[in-house]
Amino acid sequence: MAVIGLGHVGATVAYTLVSQGIADELVLIDTNEKKVVAEKLDFEDAMPRLPYHVEIKTQDYAELKDVDVIITAFGDIDASVRTGNRFAEFEINTKNAVEVGKKIKESGFSGVIIDISNPCDAVTSILQETTGLPRNQVLGTGTFLDTARMQHVVGDALGQDGRNVEGFVLGEHGNSQFVAWSTVRVNNKPITEFFTEEELEELGKKPAEGGFKVANGKGYTSYAIATCGVKLAQAVLSNAHFFGPVSTYVEEVGTYVGYPAIVGAKGVEKVVSLVLTDEEKAKLEQSANYIKEHLDSLK
Repeated sequence: MAVIGLGHVGATVAYTLVSQGIADELVLIDTNEKKVVAEKLDFEDAMPRLPYHVEIKTQDYAELKDVDVIITAFGDIDASVRTGNRFAEFEINTKNAVEVGKKIKESGFSGVIIDISNPCDAVTSILQETTGLPRNQVLGTGTFLDTARMQHVVGDALGQDGRNVEGFVLGEHGNSQFVAWSTVRVNNKPITEFFTEEELEELGKKPAEGGFKVANGKGYTSYAIATCGVKLAQAVLSNAHFFGPVSTYVEEVGTYVGYPAIVGAKGVEKVVSLVLTDEEKAKLEQSANYIKEHLDSLK
């Protein structure tokens, strides 16, 4: 595996891959070489106390040719935290995505890319176009994290474990995302059995707010998003046919956007169509248009 971008998120991803023995070989790449060397040494110091050995290589894009999964986590989290908008990283990360994408393509990489970098849907789209890989082999964490945040807040409100909550947050991994309440069930009961429309409207704001609450408190987010990235990587490595929301290309709206899909060895195996309400369809289209407008501005 490989991690490109070793800030708070990328380093947490790398630590998870090493400490849980998920990767046999790990390539670490960042513009800050001193940081990469330090992370490699720190991981190697830990290995005598870990049940796994991981071969770690650094700063060599040529090594990506034989990698199964690349997780991209480059960016400038400070910009998003300052503005409360993930598209604040658009200018810097669109350039990063083109630069990184070209180097990935030159390496001969033919595996699966999982993007974490923000704005996630736009960056994932650019990485796909720049690498020339099939759309199914380039996906992003998208609303996978936002859905987890929804499960968390709904579970807390009902005194339930968040894992007992199913359903989806759809759209942009950003301010135009929305909870598709028609898809949400708790212990197999529709969410409308527990909350009024007014209560759902208030609850629906919390997944988007949750990330910025964490970021404002510690300056960044790391554990939850890293967990999501690693979970998707494991789905690819084990050909798990995992069903969940990711940033994937949805033909219906003509862009990468947070939507449920089945993830396996070749990335997205299938985009799973949802039966949404007319209001939810309109929100999805509006969110997709927001992403497309920003991408169109680059042309």
